[in-house]
Amino acid sequence: MSSTDAVTFWDDVYAGRPAADGPRPNARLTETVTGLGLPTGEALDLGCGEGGDALWLAGQGWRVSAVDISAVAVERLTALARAHTLGDRVLATRHDVQESFPPGAFDLVCAHYLHTPFGLDRSTVLRSAAHALRPGGRLLVVDHGSTAPWSWNQDPGLRYPSPREVADGIDLNPDTWTVERADAPRRIATGPDGRTAEVTDHVLLIRRTA
Repeated sequence: MSSTDAVTFWDDVYAGRPAADGPRPNARLTETVTGLGLPTGEALDLGCGEGGDALWLAGQGWRVSAVDISAVAVERLTALARAHTLGDRVLATRHDVQESFPPGAFDLVCAHYLHTPFGLDRSTVLRSAAHALRPGGRLLVVDHGSTAPWSWNQDPGLRYPSPREVADGIDLNPDTWTVERADAPRRIATGPDGRTAEVTDHVLLIRRTA
């Protein structure tokens, strides 16, 4: 399917939901940033969606570049950032990472649930993300490890690659990048419709050491 199909699909996904006044940040982002005591800096949010991660990071003092293939998501995040007086810390732009990678150097790149029914060379995208890190910066990749009841993909035969498999696919030089975390924790999540369910996250954290 074409890039135009992907844009239409994701625009329809977000347009079909009420705009969130205060979207929640992802749990694995908040636990990573606070647990490691990361100093504030420049962050890149790949697939920003409703913008919960970007807004939370900006509220902590980060400057955030947030990108999404959906113009609807980007416009909503821009409006929310202004409403929360964070417009000077959040730059949201429409970007198709399948075609090119956002420019810049970052202290944190996060990619939460960067899944799509359309063709996406994730390994290349995540490799570009690792190369966009400054020394000491971290790449946080959080993938689905199970299918939530509210997921758009309910294929019973769907297999989720492990964090180690994702790391192997990115194929980074261990002299320059170190895998700090690769596990599959569980948590109780709340979906867009308010339902709760136990889900598994596949968490990969990579640090650029040189």
